[in-house]
Amino acid sequence: MSIRKTVVAGSFYPNSKDEIQEYIKQFNSIETSSENLENLRAIISPHAGYIYSGFTANQAYKKAASLNPKRVIVIGPSHRVYLQGASVALYEEYETPLGNIQIDLEFSKSLVEKYEFCDFNIECEFEHSTETQAPFIKHYFKNSKIVEIVYGDCDYKSLSLLIEDFLKDKDNFIVISTDLSHFYTQKEALKLDNICLEVIKNKDISLLDSCEACGKTGVKAILDIAKKENMKTKLLHYCTSANTTKDESRVVGYCSALIGE
Repeated sequence: MSIRKTVVAGSFYPNSKDEIQEYIKQFNSIETSSENLENLRAIISPHAGYIYSGFTANQAYKKAASLNPKRVIVIGPSHRVYLQGASVALYEEYETPLGNIQIDLEFSKSLVEKYEFCDFNIECEFEHSTETQAPFIKHYFKNSKIVEIVYGDCDYKSLSLLIEDFLKDKDNFIVISTDLSHFYTQKEALKLDNICLEVIKNKDISLLDSCEACGKTGVKAILDIAKKENMKTKLLHYCTSANTTKDESRVVGYCSALIGE
């Protein structure tokens, strides 16, 4: 059995089933935005440690909890490895402290065969932008399979082709992983991040070059298709690490959003 092992359990999120469930229970005990979409097809979710961005991410997953997709496709940027194009995880299972998730291996292999920019890079198993999504997926989509796509030096139009293909199948649900600005003061971060938030709300990808987000390419790709297909976007939550640390001298920004019809 080939398994995509956890590498940031115990650091970005707890390595304990009970602790993760307690996190999610606490997140869900807090009143959140009533914003929703009737036909939800994708979410934008942050990927920092749960203590910083878990509440923000959980808001998006909670909105999708009533769905029962065949597969959840997680698309995130590579932080540790330089790669051309994108890497698709070709394992049988995806490890999480809540129990393993079955990877849709046949579907994943088909992507490598169909798209020239897709391959399998084993070093991408150390990527946290996608792994931090997995416990939420296991909790909220117990019967779904997972597909992990980590992209590096990749044109957003290539990812747009992938996403457009995915959205043709109602059994697919997409997670776009990104954090926002990194290591500015709170005041500077709010200014930069507000551009990203306006981009998401208005689907105006021309402004994305003026903001900072490590998953900018994925965000640009999903918004490109959302605009093309006349899909709606709803911003759910925004915060920075200062909400947790109370240190406004050097912060990271996080947001979550819904995309659907």
